[in-house]
Amino acid sequence: MTALSAPGLLKPPRARAAAAVALKYLSLVLACAVVLVPLVAVLLTSLRTSREATVEGPLSAPHDWLNLHNYAVAFTDGHMLRALGNTTFILFFSLIGTVLIGSMTAYAVDRFQFRFKKLVLALFLIASLVPSVTTQVATYQVVNNLGAMDTRWAPIMLYLGTDIVSIYIFLQFIRSIPVSLDEAARLDGANSFTIYWRIILPLLRPAIATVVIIKGVAIYNDFYIPFLYMPDDNLGTISTSLFRFKGPYGAHWEIISAGAALVILPSLVVFLALQRFIYNGFAAGATK
Repeated sequence: MTALSAPGLLKPPRARAAAAVALKYLSLVLACAVVLVPLVAVLLTSLRTSREATVEGPLSAPHDWLNLHNYAVAFTDGHMLRALGNTTFILFFSLIGTVLIGSMTAYAVDRFQFRFKKLVLALFLIASLVPSVTTQVATYQVVNNLGAMDTRWAPIMLYLGTDIVSIYIFLQFIRSIPVSLDEAARLDGANSFTIYWRIILPLLRPAIATVVIIKGVAIYNDFYIPFLYMPDDNLGTISTSLFRFKGPYGAHWEIISAGAALVILPSLVVFLALQRFIYNGFAAGATK
């Protein structure tokens, strides 16, 4: 038997293979714990009374599993219904603008030939790499001069700046659409906008679903822009309304936890309902 055919050289020892499998599952368990333990702590704290939240640990079981008083206080005093309406209004117009601007930009960059085409993409990339904090003074002055300060249109205007990730997602899908479809439509007398609206945009549905979910989660979780540009309490979003519990309920962690659970619930329901779209969108974008 030669050295190359020795069993030890053809496959790793059983002990090493078993250790690798154990480390793999251990890393998965730790990753799940990092994600789930804080959520479990928030849920358990939201079901406690004020005394239980002060005395007991964050992972201790509540005495009454049906204690929904904290949720009622968080929902009414936190004006969650109004905050959800403001967030939905901002999400609706921001996502429509992002989809239209991003898909049109990707269509123009991919289908049209013009000078400095690569420079345009490079400028988009450079703009996305500039820290937003460095431009906030100028941005604040522009929004204020436009008269949009302390209105729901202020964050919408800022969110409409399509990020480079959305453009590249649309580019990946548009490049998979045959140019022959455009040429056939032009032979029938269609112009560029008709081709985009009637052919390109309907075929971008997986990409649109992916962009809507990614951008929507980012807008839903954003705190800085609504807090800075909409200081009025009546214009609070989900994130800023939750922060306002810090004043009257600064030490009442059970009510803050109930508010956090109410904030998590809508995004969790939407994700569970649309998760197949985001997975299919990423998979299609990676293979096309």
